[in-house]
Amino acid sequence: MAGHDAKTASGPEQFLLDHFDSPAAQLHTAKLGMWVFLASEILFFSGLFTAYAVYRGNHPEMFAYGQHFLDWRMGALNTVVLITSSLAAALSVRFAQLGQQTALRRSLLAVIGCAIAFMVVKYLEYSHKITNGVVWGDGFSPSPEILAELPAALRALPVPEGMGRFFSIYYCMTGLHGIHVLVGIGIYVWIYRHAARGHYGPTYYNAVDNAALYWHLVDLIWIFLFPLFYLIG
Repeated sequence: MAGHDAKTASGPEQFLLDHFDSPAAQLHTAKLGMWVFLASEILFFSGLFTAYAVYRGNHPEMFAYGQHFLDWRMGALNTVVLITSSLAAALSVRFAQLGQQTALRRSLLAVIGCAIAFMVVKYLEYSHKITNGVVWGDGFSPSPEILAELPAALRALPVPEGMGRFFSIYYCMTGLHGIHVLVGIGIYVWIYRHAARGHYGPTYYNAVDNAALYWHLVDLIWIFLFPLFYLIG
């Protein structure tokens, strides 16, 4: 990467680009770019949350019924996992600022581990539903096994029309969130590789800081998804 004395510099200083006067100026510019990106992400998910609100307002019975196919315990577990990972992400920034390399690497590994755990839980949840016919669109055809898991009073009621639309919204919103988690895993693996080489320290921690901002947004989106799908009947 080009920068002041790029051929001879070592450590964090080698990442100072030519068009910046100081590491602080580079950090502020990178942070501004990240905030603009996060604003676009918020707009993107706002459209999905709006679609959720419209469909829920028009078909409350569909959402009340569909919630019973979702395991709130898995959702709660993933909530704890993401909150823990968000704490680790915040600590990684602090450790980079203090130049504590071992603690930085451990906190980055904690973020990666929590993110992988989240995706494993999501895979188990998705696979159970899809195997038993709880899918999106016209393919919604729940198996007797998964219907037997519903409360007895609910099993006696007819399945509301258009349940496939509820799960289209569910899979779309949680699936897109899952893609963001996978992207986050890739980002943090890349950052860890650089951290293992001692590239981050008190004068350069831009990537660690921006990755934490992105990860906090991923966490925040799930904080909204969890109650909207798993808790509010």
